[in-house]
Amino acid sequence: MVGNDSVEKTIFFVVILSLVCSMVVSTVSVVLRGQHKINTVLDKQSKIIEISGIDFLGKKVHEVFAKHIEPRLVDFDSGDFVDGNAKIYDQRQAAKDLTRSIKLTYEQDEAKIFRRANVGVVYLVKDDHKISRVIIPIHGSGLWSMMYAFVAIQIDGNTVAAVTYYEQGETPGLGGEVENPTWSAKFVGKKLFDVEDKPAIKIVKKGSITSEYSVDGISGATLTSNAVQRTFNFWLGDMGFGPFLSKVRSQGGLS
Repeated sequence: MVGNDSVEKTIFFVVILSLVCSMVVSTVSVVLRGQHKINTVLDKQSKIIEISGIDFLGKKVHEVFAKHIEPRLVDFDSGDFVDGNAKIYDQRQAAKDLTRSIKLTYEQDEAKIFRRANVGVVYLVKDDHKISRVIIPIHGSGLWSMMYAFVAIQIDGNTVAAVTYYEQGETPGLGGEVENPTWSAKFVGKKLFDVEDKPAIKIVKKGSITSEYSVDGISGATLTSNAVQRTFNFWLGDMGFGPFLSKVRSQGGLS
């Protein structure tokens, strides 16, 4: 009898310990998952602020974002602003939802993204309550990975203010240089559209004749550079933010 009591107590203890451990692991997992989401949001906000032209040194990212950045939803087909909570809108998730996106044809899908959300998000940068820049998110398939970037555009809807690639899996030291600020800086001041209102930014071979539309490609990473070109072609075109930016230019900017 004593032996049986001892075995039962041991089993009971093991069961209770297992349940407690399971609860602890589950709780920690939920907490970490929540923290990961917060970190992801803050990282995204910091990348947007970095190319916003707003002084943020020594300030909290979320406070600067809340004060100076206004997310707005844009209908890709019409180029018009649409109602909705842009602060929580996830364009990536929308692109995966068959009811909120379209499947691109081979001819349409120059960026090789397969699906495009019906609605996109743009970020209006406000300084002294005036819009100073508009930031658009772009992404496209590279040599090895999907590459994500933000493009800051002056209020003329044509001049590049800044570019930052923030997520990619290209070859380090080669295609991975898309994240190098030195390369991104080559876009500053370049024009996105020509006088006929067509996408004109060109990634060219280093050393080629330069123009207000040309950006030197990445040395040793021709395929990734070509992918960047296709990405810009798509998102500046009729299937991307082209209609929206066209309206910005025709209206003489944003106000």
